[in-house]
Amino acid sequence: MLYYFFEFLDRLNFPGAGLFDFISFRASMALIASLLVSIVIGKRMIQGLRKQQIGETVRDLGLAGQLEKSGTPTMGGLIILASILVPTLLFAKLHNVYVITMILATIWLGLIGFLDDYIKVFKKNKEGLKGRFKVIGQIGVGVLVGSILYFSDDVRVHKRVPLDYSLQKDEVFVTHEHVQEEDEKFRWIATDDMTTTIPFIKGNEFNYNWLIGDSNKSYGWLLFIPIVIFIVISVSNGANMTDGLDGLATGTSAIIGLALAVFAYVSSNARFADYLNVMYIPQAEELVVFIAAFVGACIGFLWYNSYPAQVFMGDTGSLALGGIIAVFAISVRKELLIPVLCGVFLIENLSVILQVGYFKLTKQRFGEGRRIFLMAPLHHHFQKKGIHEAKIVSRFWIVGILLAVVTIITLKLR
Repeated sequence: MLYYFFEFLDRLNFPGAGLFDFISFRASMALIASLLVSIVIGKRMIQGLRKQQIGETVRDLGLAGQLEKSGTPTMGGLIILASILVPTLLFAKLHNVYVITMILATIWLGLIGFLDDYIKVFKKNKEGLKGRFKVIGQIGVGVLVGSILYFSDDVRVHKRVPLDYSLQKDEVFVTHEHVQEEDEKFRWIATDDMTTTIPFIKGNEFNYNWLIGDSNKSYGWLLFIPIVIFIVISVSNGANMTDGLDGLATGTSAIIGLALAVFAYVSSNARFADYLNVMYIPQAEELVVFIAAFVGACIGFLWYNSYPAQVFMGDTGSLALGGIIAVFAISVRKELLIPVLCGVFLIENLSVILQVGYFKLTKQRFGEGRRIFLMAPLHHHFQKKGIHEAKIVSRFWIVGILLAVVTIITLKLR
């Protein structure tokens, strides 16, 4: 909203109003605002949660320091959601298709998590929202996001192609004045096909339509939307699994957010896209503002969520964080990098799947279930081995940083 106000002031030649034309300035302001919102609102919200006696009910799993967390305020994900949405509404262009998509996904997934926490806390039902209803809600997000990104006329990419390239349907040649000089061997085209990036491979572009031989986008959505649904469910549940130690999911999400900010910035800048030979995504620069607010919200929440935690995010926060990361990665055409970038989420998810699967298999074969890990998800395995919670979180963050750096390197390593 402030963008439109300062745009009006800029037309009146008001001194300094032109700053709002710069993505770097608005992203910085969104980051600062999200930090302030999370810290200021967070304190009051925690006090309110304590007054309402909205505390975490902890099952005794025999983990060190576990019972001490009983009664700690939960549903702190509301702090994260407010810290993302308020700066985005203030500093982003609200008519931008990518911003609209991210806001809708954030609110939708936040509501799913809020319902789950509400049932657990106020209805005293430890199971929370039934799993099938969570999945239905996540499917709804996937359908909405997939439909917008696939069918919207505002979602287009510009790609470099050889001079002798034959235009396909709905493709046009374009030029970019802000690219210093046109390459002698390549030209730019604008297309609305759903092309994504394959990491570590030269000429690393892949069009979903090719899998079903559909070059006209008539039926490609039948493949693309289910893929979006799968990614949203997988990453949001992975973040949910990771949220088991103080600051683990929050810090990991902030690290992932920083890497995604790099991808959004280079993909939305024609000059960087030309230099790195990656897809140029017009209008995606507004995603930098959103992800700056996201990173600020995660870091600000760590003020209260770091060990020993004063508040837990609950499913309100964890489902939203994972879903936001998934939708954002798809928007900047980097969804195939998710297994690397979100490697911490992936290994946490896999540890549960392997543990349950192996237990059932061995019980069927030997009459007694056996385990791969001392406890799943994986962070509890290390707790069982006697490693302090804070050290586990720090080491997971280090792994997350390493994976983020490897992911960024894929911009040039092919």
